[in-house]
Amino acid sequence: MEEVLRGRVRLSSLGRRSSWRPLFDLVRPHKRVLLLGGVFTLVGSSAGLAMPILAKSVIDAFGKGGDLAGPILGLSVAVLVAALLLGAGRFLLERMGEGIVLTSRMSLVDRILRLRVADVDRLKPGDLLSRVSSDTTLLRAVCTDALASSVNAIFMFLGAVVLMAVIDGLLLMVTLAVVALIGLIAASIVPRIGRASLQAQVALGEMSSVLDRALQAFRTVKASGAESREIAVVGVAAAEARDRGVAAAAWTSVTSVGTWMATQLAFLAVLGVGGARVANGSLEISSLVAFLLYMFYLVSPIGTLIENLTQMQNGLAAIIRIREISELPSEPPIPETREPESTDPVGLVFSGVVFRYGENRSIVHNQVDFEVPAGGMTALVGPSGAGKSTVFGLIERFYEPQAGRILIGGRDIREWPLSELRASLGYVEQDAPVLAGTFRENLVFGAPGATEEEIAHAVARTRLDDLVARLPEGLDTPVGHRGVLLSGGERQRVAIARALLRKPRLLLLDEATSQLDAVNELRLREVVAEVARETTVLVIAHRLSTVTGANRIILMEAGRVRAYGTHDELVDTDDLYRELAATQFLVTS
Repeated sequence: MEEVLRGRVRLSSLGRRSSWRPLFDLVRPHKRVLLLGGVFTLVGSSAGLAMPILAKSVIDAFGKGGDLAGPILGLSVAVLVAALLLGAGRFLLERMGEGIVLTSRMSLVDRILRLRVADVDRLKPGDLLSRVSSDTTLLRAVCTDALASSVNAIFMFLGAVVLMAVIDGLLLMVTLAVVALIGLIAASIVPRIGRASLQAQVALGEMSSVLDRALQAFRTVKASGAESREIAVVGVAAAEARDRGVAAAAWTSVTSVGTWMATQLAFLAVLGVGGARVANGSLEISSLVAFLLYMFYLVSPIGTLIENLTQMQNGLAAIIRIREISELPSEPPIPETREPESTDPVGLVFSGVVFRYGENRSIVHNQVDFEVPAGGMTALVGPSGAGKSTVFGLIERFYEPQAGRILIGGRDIREWPLSELRASLGYVEQDAPVLAGTFRENLVFGAPGATEEEIAHAVARTRLDDLVARLPEGLDTPVGHRGVLLSGGERQRVAIARALLRKPRLLLLDEATSQLDAVNELRLREVVAEVARETTVLVIAHRLSTVTGANRIILMEAGRVRAYGTHDELVDTDDLYRELAATQFLVTS
């Protein structure tokens, strides 16, 4: 994990210098609220800056035996005005921060869900969740406390310096000497805080990824008696996140302690020098009191600036991690209502297709050539690892081939608008995922405009009507997380019904009957045969009994097309197909 963290930090450091611009880009849409909140804060701070002067007038009036009502009333009004304006300014800035977090989260979610499948394959779901949740939360602190409060702190600091100079220049010089010491401490430590914060957030993302892995395979973990081992793995990642967090906290503590010690030294120095001057009559006691009060106004902005610099380092680290996702290429937006321009079946041609999943990976497709005529059912068969499922990924343009052409309806798929291409396809994945939600929501997931009649027809065709009749709330019954309340075969039939509701011109079925019993498999074979009379059906099957009636069977082996023909033709002419059929008792060896 140490190597992973170092690698991620090196990657992130490339964009560190340019991280400020994205921060200002986040704030720019809220500039009016920021300006209004800033004005309220500055006016409230100005009222606060008047308090020591007003306190001096109270002391002077008391010493001279004058009327105290006016000075005390002025001091009270200043306190009230400062409190109201500072509170209003704080609320506006916090509200702005929440708006920035919302915008950032929705932008990041939009980017993640539009990423290319090939990029998501290399990422970890837990780390992506960490970026959307914890990393974006840090932006609120940066855009409110760290950014807006820093402006107010600088104003308070400069205002206090000016008024302290009016009171006594010598004491101001003593104070600024200590302030310079604080600045040196901060300048040497803040960059370390930034590096430690970035490492801590990367480690937190790694911990989320490890935990997500265990939750995704929760039943496997239970069945394998692996709870303790997985807890230990998560514990290692959590300990790494703790260590990185402790490192960041240590540098933050050093900064805080150094700042506190320097301010105490400044206070003692001013008290000593000022007391001596009061004793020799060169400084009024009221002026010393006012100056000491302004020291608190000076110290508070310094502490705020140091704290804000720390928060900015955390926020900038978060921005770097968010930018890593935002800078990945994405697919163009696809309209929610994606009706195909035509419902006529289309043919498919693979011509010289070469594909691998990465530069350092072995070739999956090596000069793949085959043709699927429009209409009817064509099957892809062959040993595991032959490249059958990759065919579907290329058709859906989840991946792009390194060479060759793929034609649908006589048109290169790269010339199809992505929305039009996918609207023409129905795709049933091998594991037939079902989403948390109701039965109905899963059915219409790919066709949100489906009518009740169309839903009922799809349910009946996939032999789900008996199941729906038994459900306590019918189609509106929740199916649980990832469809856990449905059997494997029921999930497959839901996925097929979902695909049929899209009225596809080309239906892709990846092991669509692998989890069905013999009776339901036979029924579904009848459904597929019926659908094949209306559209083009391309089926991947290990169980050859489901495709013996296909119009054409394409046999793949080691990334190539080995042979094609009908079931009987392949049994007669190809040894590998005959062997596959014999192992499934479809022919005698």
